[in-house]
Amino acid sequence: MIKFFVLDTNVLLHNANSIEAFGDNNIVIPMAVVEELDKFKKNQDLLGRNARQVIRNLDRLREKGHLTDGVPLAEIGSSATGKLFVRYAEKIDDPRLLQLFETADGRNVADNRILAVALDLHESGKPVVFVSKDINLRLKADALNLRVEDFNREKVQMDVLYTGFQNFEVENSVISKLHKEKEIEFKAELCPNEFAVLNGKDKSALARNAGNRKIRLVESPPEWRVWNITSRNKEQRMALELLLDPEVKLVTLIGGAGTGKTLLALAAALENTLHGNIYERILVSRPIVPLGNDIGFMPGDKNDKLRHWMQPIFDNLDFLMGESSNGKNKPPKSGINQRVQNLLNNDQLSLEAITYIRGRSIARQYIIIDEAQNLTPHEVKTIISRAGEDTKIVLTGDPAQIDNPYLDAASNGLTYLVDRLKNQPIYGHVTLKKSERSELAGIAARML
Repeated sequence: MIKFFVLDTNVLLHNANSIEAFGDNNIVIPMAVVEELDKFKKNQDLLGRNARQVIRNLDRLREKGHLTDGVPLAEIGSSATGKLFVRYAEKIDDPRLLQLFETADGRNVADNRILAVALDLHESGKPVVFVSKDINLRLKADALNLRVEDFNREKVQMDVLYTGFQNFEVENSVISKLHKEKEIEFKAELCPNEFAVLNGKDKSALARNAGNRKIRLVESPPEWRVWNITSRNKEQRMALELLLDPEVKLVTLIGGAGTGKTLLALAAALENTLHGNIYERILVSRPIVPLGNDIGFMPGDKNDKLRHWMQPIFDNLDFLMGESSNGKNKPPKSGINQRVQNLLNNDQLSLEAITYIRGRSIARQYIIIDEAQNLTPHEVKTIISRAGEDTKIVLTGDPAQIDNPYLDAASNGLTYLVDRLKNQPIYGHVTLKKSERSELAGIAARML
């Protein structure tokens, strides 16, 4: 049976191509949704872009027929074969409907007008599914006995999300052979750049997939350091292996607070850019999504405004610049700040808002996108598609700390990326598990 999927505004703003995701079923866009899209269309962010794309598609369909009667989605080259309708609730003045919204004024609330369209279709005998990323609106629709769904086309299963490594129980002789020959045959199924943690009776080793059913030893001599910091656990060692390898063009790091995601990425970027001269510049960006209430307007130019949002980056840079003196005779705080400022003045380090990355072609740069769990799958695609020749991109984040109201651990761009690209030879991923920031931070990560 062909269903009627009534889409909320946030579904279209989340993914402008969502109208093409329902196969041979019909799509219904309430008039209130069109009005809300009109409010977003002038925005210069992703929401504005998606609003404009949806409006253009609706206009293309309008040219092919009457939207109130339904126009085949195939008219805009869509893979979907259903029809799209733009509807308003004809029974909006029905006392029964108004009673559900408590007051006559309730009909002027956009959410209620959207629900009214779904309820109107439902009462006329149509098989209706209401689709929204707004939890409260889904609860409200469910209370009206409507069938409700989240838009989950891009969701992944978190319980089986790729971690970037596997543990294997092996004989001691296998580990001894690996240490001696550095590269051995290993029959287990591993993704490109995936790590194998080999555990013997009284020996262990860390190896990386070398292709052709072989694994290569990942060595970590005691004196080995990156920008004078060293890994504190095996997951951090795996992360540094990928972060320093210019052949791995895209790296994702997932982990809780204090696991070292951002610090490791910055250390590797400084090492490869300033010492290795592999890249010309380090570009750091993060989504501007506030935790809690927004602090509102901030004075100053772009760099002044960004500094507040980039303070976690500066904290890590201050630490790394202090550590670069081998832990001896560390420069005073003012000296560390000057070293960071010199990187900015010499154009060796650039801080950008995500908004300014779109439309660019970025070559020979080491790009770090922090807090990537607050990005949608489309935003992640937009960022990665900016990479030019010899550019490396690192995305870090914690899916358990999402501030974007329309994303969750299973639908954000970071986890979507991990799930989709794990079999690509130029991609690597590590899930960091242990907090190394401090004893207090570790306790908070485990217990709170």
